[in-house]
Order: sequence, then C-alpha cells, then structure tokens
Amino acid sequence: MSNSMWGGRFADAPDAVLEAINASIDFDRRFYAQDIRASKVHVAMLAATGIVAREDAAAIFKGLTEVQAEIEKGDFTFSRALEDIHMNIESRLAEIVGPAAGRLHTARSRNDQVATDFRLFVRDALDALDLSLAQLQTALVDKAIEHSATVMPGFTHLQSAQPVTFGHHLLAYVEMIGRDRSRVADARKRMNECPLGAAALAGTSFPIDRTMTARGLGFDRPTANSIDSVSDRDFVLETLSIAAICAGHLSRFAEEIVLWSTPQFGFIKLSDRFSTGSSIMPQKRNPDAAELVRGKSGRVTGALVAMLTVMKGLPLAYSKDMQEDKEGLFDALDTLDLCVAATAGMVVDMTPDPATMRRAAGSGYSTATDLADWLVRVVGMPFREAHHVTGRIVAKASETDTPLEKLAIEEMQAVEPRITEEVFEVLGVRNSVKSRTSYGGAAPDNVREQAGRWRRILRKEIAKLETAAEEI
Repeated sequence: MSNSMWGGRFADAPDAVLEAINASIDFDRRFYAQDIRASKVHVAMLAATGIVAREDAAAIFKGLTEVQAEIEKGDFTFSRALEDIHMNIESRLAEIVGPAAGRLHTARSRNDQVATDFRLFVRDALDALDLSLAQLQTALVDKAIEHSATVMPGFTHLQSAQPVTFGHHLLAYVEMIGRDRSRVADARKRMNECPLGAAALAGTSFPIDRTMTARGLGFDRPTANSIDSVSDRDFVLETLSIAAICAGHLSRFAEEIVLWSTPQFGFIKLSDRFSTGSSIMPQKRNPDAAELVRGKSGRVTGALVAMLTVMKGLPLAYSKDMQEDKEGLFDALDTLDLCVAATAGMVVDMTPDPATMRRAAGSGYSTATDLADWLVRVVGMPFREAHHVTGRIVAKASETDTPLEKLAIEEMQAVEPRITEEVFEVLGVRNSVKSRTSYGGAAPDNVREQAGRWRRILRKEIAKLETAAEEI
C-alpha cells in the first residue's frame, strides 16, 4: 500500500528503512499545540476569505479541539507511518469530521506549516528562557546585596590580582545574563514573522489573507518572500547561538563554584541539596551540579555546530535535511533550562565563608596597585615610575613574607623617601575595596546601588513575563 498522503503516483509502499529514516513523529510531536493553533487560525482565515465554507471551517475547528484534548489526555495514538505531527493530526481530524477535514490543507504545504509551527515553538521557548534567566538574575542579585561588603580576591590568570567583593563578582554574572536576555529579545523580535501561506515555496493562487493569519498567531507581520519563508532556519541558528553563549556563561560560573567549594579555596559551601557524596570516601562533598552545568554546556555548543553544518550547503528552497533542525534544538533548550535552574538553586543555597575570602584577598600583595596609585595621587609620581617603585617595595616585603600593610614605613622609605604613614590608609583589603568608587567599580556602595537597580528592574520584568505566560 502506497503512502496515503503523497502516494498517488506510487505503486509500491515505502521500504521500512525509508519509513524509519523519514519519520519525525517521535520528536516533532512536541509541536502538537503549535500545529493545532496554526491550523485553527488558518481555517478561520480560509472561511473569512470564502475559500472554505463556514460550516466546514466550524467542523474542522471543533475537530481540532477534540484532537488536542485527546493528545493532552494521552488518548492519542501516534503513527510513524503518517510521518509527522501534521499528518497525524490531520488523519485523526478526518476520522472525526469526515471529508471536510481535507479542506484544511488548502493553500498551505507542510513546508510552510512546519516553518510556522517551529517559529511558534521557538517563540514560546524564548519567552520561557527569558523568564528563567530573569529568576536566576534575581537569585544572584539577592546574594550580591547580602554580600556587598564581603571582601574576596579578584583574579587575573587565576592569580590574586586586586581585592573585590563577593557581591561585585556575582553582579558580573548578572550583567552577562542581562546581555543573554537582550539577545533573546532581539531574536524574538527578528523571528516574529509568519511563514504560513508561503505554501511549498512559491505562494498560492488562492486569495488568502496572510496578514490576518499572522495577526491571529501573534506575529508582527507575514514573511515577505515565499522562498525565504520555507527554506531558512536562521531563527533556529540564532536561538542555538544564544543558548551556546548563555551556556558558556553558566559554565564559567560553574567552574568557579567547583573551585570555590574545594577545601583548598574554601570560599563557599554548597548545600546538601546541590552536593553529592562518594561511594568509597565518606568525607567527600562533590559539586556534581556545578560540574554537570559545566559539562552540559558542550552539548549546547555541539547543537549549534551541528545545525550550522546542516544548513551551510543547502540550495533553496526546502530540503529534507532540514528535518535535522529539531532534535538538536530541543535538546539544547531542555539542557539549558535544566542548567539555569540548577545554577539558580546553587546560588540561593550557597554559603560563603567571609573570613577565608578576606584572608585570601590579602595574599599575593593584592594591594600593590593601591600603593602605586597612592604614589601617583599623593606624591605626584608618573604611574610607570610608581609601578617600578612599588615593585621594588613588594620585592623587599616578599623577602620576609611580610604583607604590605605590615611592612615598616622605614622599609618603604628606603625605596621611596616621600612615602608617609598616610600610605597605610590604602593598603588594607577593606580600604582597597572601599576606594574603588569609579562607576562600575567594586566599592560596597557601588555594589549596593547596582544590585538595587537590578532588583527594581527585575521585579517589573518578571511580573510582566509571568503575566504574559499566564495569558498564553
């Protein structure tokens, strides 16, 4: 028996291997809600333009509602022989409403149908990602306010560089995730055009109203070129790119959590809820959640590379290769969603050790730059000369392993006679941090101000996103 959908010109049924490689229902069933929503809007447009009788449109609309209910109750039987979600739904619709179901596919193709379903799915996914990232930012901001004055070492090359605060360090990730969210907003705006009505690739001779369809589905406008409508997946690539960048940010933070929670660093303690033990070493507390966030970022990046590779050589318009666009995106978005939730949970539960952080902040002569700046500001020395003088003082202090703030004034004056007792006001780690008052600097007042600004912004944005999600 040939395929009931396209088998009119075929005498034989497809080989089982073809059926296995061709079917997408095992994964594209996730589009069922989007597919039914798009079909309802499409048939409403067909009725409004007189292409389909209103009684047929009403029967189709009612039948689609019944199909969706069956799927959501788990009463729907998906068939691989019907290839994909579109034909599974249409076949069941025909069983419910009879021959009128065949009018649903007027003036459309599976090419524009899947492009529309996919855009609707990605748009919903971007909205959900935006909300979960905003909630992660909130967790970071709350912890940053709590530890706005908790001194810790800032690193370059993973060597102690200058003292900062734990709150300031966490706000760095708030900013990164803020840019991730701005990329989400940009991508959503760019992709919010409706391909439905482009048909296979050339449009249709039916007098359809594509603007009505676009509005019905919440798109800003219909896509302007029928070939582009069905042949590009740049919105998928852009979403994967956003996901990969965001996963990279989470991975860097996860790496720091792994380091900070080691006995050697001892900066933080993860809760039992986000730690695991060892089957043989009873003392172990392993940061598995952080390690998995770090590791899973590779899957997200891999999905982007795979999709770039699929698309790079495809001639216009649609090719079956593009069926490979879905599984990677599904996995990437599911993985990122889990990583965001795990990261937020670790942030909420983590307990910093301020004493350990403060001791570490003072190691490695981390206030040497403060001494150089003092020489510039008070003595009037050019910075390059101040850098050289400070280096000589650090070398002298390191001979006896003496912290700069405890080095005798006479020792400093032996290198630079114009140094006075006033210099000690800038050499402690707390004084160092307090002095970083430039915009965006690490001073506790700055941290509190920036965290407060973010908290006000996030409260408004989360309320707006949650309201929008409830409306959907």
